[in-house]
Amino acid sequence: MTDSPFPLEPTAAAAQDAIREEFAFFSDWSERYQYLIDLGRKLPPLPDAWKSEEHRLHGCQSLVWIVPQGNRQRLDFHAISDSAIVSGLIYLALRVYSGRPAEEILATEPDYIAHIGLARHLSPTRNNGLAALLGFIRDTARRQQD
Repeated sequence: MTDSPFPLEPTAAAAQDAIREEFAFFSDWSERYQYLIDLGRKLPPLPDAWKSEEHRLHGCQSLVWIVPQGNRQRLDFHAISDSAIVSGLIYLALRVYSGRPAEEILATEPDYIAHIGLARHLSPTRNNGLAALLGFIRDTARRQQD
């Protein structure tokens, strides 16, 4: 297990509010992309043993590895990408969902994506990768509910 900085906020909704507020400070998308890259650098390193095919997230053009841990009371996700921008997208998703109960994960739609304009400013392949990441997180939470 690696050290995780998440959750930063007490609820997934509070995390989404914080993300919206932070992105509102930037006037253009070049600044927002730089902020995403900076956020991605804050992800804790993933142990090399976890960078395996077993933990690879398919559906992303970039290499992404994600490892879930925990149970229905608290699910933690550890993830990283070989792409700086994708690592930033991972950071945002983990900020909202990691360290939360499965029930809260499933009850929280990723509204921050639309509110900060991510969907409009990502390439189709990055949008697909983000959808795969969010789908993996939700599927993992769903399996814990069964």
